[in-house]
Amino acid sequence: MKLTEKIGYGFGDMSSSMFWKLFSYFLPFFYSNVFGLSLADAGVLMLVTRIWDAVSDPMMGIIADRTKTRWGKYRPYLLFFALPFAVCGVLLFTTPENGKTLWAYVTYIFMMTVYTGINVPYGSLLNVMTADSDEKSVLSSYRMFFAYGGSFIALFAWEPLCNMFDKTRVAVEGASGLAAISTSPAAWQNAMIVIASCCFIFFILSFLLTKEHVRSESTVSVGKDLGLLVRNKPWWLLIGAALASNLFNTVRGTTTAYFFADYIQQLVSLDGKWAFLVSAGIFLSIGEIANMVGVVLAVPMSKHLGKKSTYIISMAALIGLSIAFFFLPATTGGYWAMLFFQIVISVFTGVISPLVWSMYADVADYSELKDGTASTGLIFSSASMAQKFGGAIGGSAVTAILAAVGYSTEAGAIQTEYALTWVKALMSFVPAVVAAISLFFISIYPLTTKRMKEIQAELEVRRGMQSAE
Repeated sequence: MKLTEKIGYGFGDMSSSMFWKLFSYFLPFFYSNVFGLSLADAGVLMLVTRIWDAVSDPMMGIIADRTKTRWGKYRPYLLFFALPFAVCGVLLFTTPENGKTLWAYVTYIFMMTVYTGINVPYGSLLNVMTADSDEKSVLSSYRMFFAYGGSFIALFAWEPLCNMFDKTRVAVEGASGLAAISTSPAAWQNAMIVIASCCFIFFILSFLLTKEHVRSESTVSVGKDLGLLVRNKPWWLLIGAALASNLFNTVRGTTTAYFFADYIQQLVSLDGKWAFLVSAGIFLSIGEIANMVGVVLAVPMSKHLGKKSTYIISMAALIGLSIAFFFLPATTGGYWAMLFFQIVISVFTGVISPLVWSMYADVADYSELKDGTASTGLIFSSASMAQKFGGAIGGSAVTAILAAVGYSTEAGAIQTEYALTWVKALMSFVPAVVAAISLFFISIYPLTTKRMKEIQAELEVRRGMQSAE
């Protein structure tokens, strides 16, 4: 496979991830501290809209599996949805004068629908670009490397963009001497216009540079497709593991904005040239760079140890590191330790991410061999649904817990010690619990390296016979 195709495939998730990380990490803060929703309303919004995702995601998978165009089965959607994707992102971060609650629901539902429309086919594209399991891991690594690169750009630039576009704000200084992120609605909207423009370009590049090489046909009815999927044990186990993995990332990421606003910036001071590090955006951006290192390590580790063993080792490390994070003090020295832990945690999450997408492709191959029909789009739609449910549940859980422990969203509010303790627990113990759940599911996942080699050999013979007919 040409390098340009691998890069082109990477551009697709570079675009998606720029949006997704902003949605996961800053949207709850936007709704509660900029848009003007209560913590409870913001949490309910993100959770309730997942009901629609439970319908739209598999629907999109079914549609994509049955699409036939001169550009292929899945690629056209990168072109068709690129512009709506960018527009919906801007509308999501737009604050109207009236009807805020209705606007929030409508724009959030539209954004997630369009995200499904472009991301499900994009994910499915992996399984028709190559038939080789190891090459799928390589493509998944390119995907996640570019994804984390895009996330780094978005997270690194977000706070400076918001502050740059806020022409009238009065800076609120923390103990670090750094200005807090702007809470101007117009500034957040303008910042999103910049990010959305980049995302549009990246999706167009992904469409232009990728190709579909593997024939994949859904040969049964929609009802039977769904029935076969429900009876697919590896699929259920991978969904459980992926949902918990997404929940781990979202809980930590969503909490970071609150952690810095009311914990770190009040208690930690770094002098001189290092002061810029006391920022949620910088903290998360450093994590994205470390994620990229993990992605690079994923291929050699999975080739040597197998995908399943690599996943188990990485998730076990995340459990231990997350628990240890709670006991780091909010001092200058403690903050340096927090940065180190953020780097190591992010390396291991970077290892896991491409493995999950490659394992979805393995589940699609298993399904094709077992049931005689390719349901690639439907299977990858479940991956999108797991990602969004993980994001929604994580964001809702964070806002619900903060509301329950008395966290105040009032400007300049001094949080209680009890609330601050829970903010720190949301960065440590809570993620550790969901990581343990992910570890359990993957420990009983049956598609080992040996089994996948057997499946691919049988599929190669079957596809050769079908081509000869």
